[in-house]
Amino acid sequence: MTTANQNAAPAWGRGIENQRRANLGDGTYRNPVMGGDYPDPTVLRVGDRYYLTYSSFESSPGIVLWRSENLVDWEPVGPTCPEPWGSVFAIDLVEHAGRYYMYIPFMPTSWSRVDAPTIAVMWADDIEGEWHGPIDLGLRGYIDPGHAVGEDGERYLFLNGVDRVRLTDDGLATVGDVEHVYDGWHYPEDWVVEAYSLEGPKHVMRDGWHYLVSAVGGTAGPATGHMVIVARSRSIDGPWENMPTNPLLRCTDPAQPWWSRGHGTLLEGPGGQWYVIYHAYENGHAGLGRQILLEPVDWTEDGWPVARGGGLTAPLPLPGGGSEQRPHGVALSDDFAAPAWGWRWTFDQPGADETARADFTGEGLVLAGKGEGPASASPMTVRAPDRSYRVQVGVELLGSTGADGGAGDPGAPETTAGLLLFFNHRLFLGLELAEGRLQAWTGGTPTWAGQPLPEGTRALELALEKREHIVQMYYRVPGQAEWTHYPLTLECSGYHANTANDLVSLRPAVFAAGPGSARITDFRYRAL
Repeated sequence: MTTANQNAAPAWGRGIENQRRANLGDGTYRNPVMGGDYPDPTVLRVGDRYYLTYSSFESSPGIVLWRSENLVDWEPVGPTCPEPWGSVFAIDLVEHAGRYYMYIPFMPTSWSRVDAPTIAVMWADDIEGEWHGPIDLGLRGYIDPGHAVGEDGERYLFLNGVDRVRLTDDGLATVGDVEHVYDGWHYPEDWVVEAYSLEGPKHVMRDGWHYLVSAVGGTAGPATGHMVIVARSRSIDGPWENMPTNPLLRCTDPAQPWWSRGHGTLLEGPGGQWYVIYHAYENGHAGLGRQILLEPVDWTEDGWPVARGGGLTAPLPLPGGGSEQRPHGVALSDDFAAPAWGWRWTFDQPGADETARADFTGEGLVLAGKGEGPASASPMTVRAPDRSYRVQVGVELLGSTGADGGAGDPGAPETTAGLLLFFNHRLFLGLELAEGRLQAWTGGTPTWAGQPLPEGTRALELALEKREHIVQMYYRVPGQAEWTHYPLTLECSGYHANTANDLVSLRPAVFAAGPGSARITDFRYRAL
């Protein structure tokens, strides 16, 4: 159990560093409404406010809740699950009879409590308050739950495939067997897609119709693969009629600005206008991950949805109207006065108790070492929302430099720390400080030569500057005014899912490796 506000974001007065504001302040907005890697969004309306969460994967704490009043300007509430059972895939956030539920797929990891895909549920009486669970529903081998209530008042979960199982009245257990209920819509054979992959079924009611909004075509791969399809029925039991104009959304040409448009949710927005919220990769910037897009939807006279965003190149009317420029995004810079798990910092490949490595009680963050280098150190990462940005941080090596406490043993592991642009443990770049030496990494491997430092150097300020796909690296001794350019320029356009077969993003990261620890201070992120 945890309180959603536990690690809530600080007041907006700290400033906004995302230069690509969604709300333009003139009564319009542009996509993405959440820049950076926030895949599989699920949104729930509660009164005049909307709540969103997304796949948090191996983040611990995980399942971060966000809120908005207009579907465009989002602020974090905080993580709701202190110890996820595994990697968190696509969630469904719902309300039923005044209680809030999250139906959560947990996937196996090296540290997980599950050995097969498992669906669990958490619940709360106050969506921003204490969440209870998880409770195992015993659904092995399934992902992408979608909650539904039938015309008979019974509760159900739709699953990838699309299969379905009935829930108990309290929504905390299943009743009976899983059954197959829908075969999906099949696109033409000559379309270029990754795989059929019928998944992400979301249920919505409108004018007495049950609508199923699903995804097919695979999540990454070809730009024209992922898509959103729609079917409807007068009964929760079907039969399901596919929309004649399927798909609702799809990238039809790799020249378009947004690729792999899929995993959509239909909902009514402010003022009664309907929308579809979904994720997509940005053309030429897949390293930013699956970003959240919002598109207005109209309904035909015969009751089918039509997406009205086109190629998403032009601004769209702000949901609810008005022209107020509201704060958007979060301040990614951090003085480490207090933890900010989930919405700012997440560990890569963490253990269930990974946050115990981080001590915020003194000056800056003291991070205990792990592994033997950046790849095995479970770096702390932040989601970058911008194509171009600069990050910098102070790094000081603490404790011993060798396992026996002495620097002179060449066989002992070193304590190192540094600043990275990190995709995953196989693909990253950046700078690693060891005593008296600075090492650059690229492509997940150390470069052929390091940069010698004055003997005994154990503290540096490090900076990485990413302009589109070109990365420059800098360092300086604390207190100095001038930065020294590390004599190597890197290119990172290939750091994305289709290269590394991993559905994450390229993220600024700090790490500490080896037997000692490192002090991390004054992390700064600035869009360029």
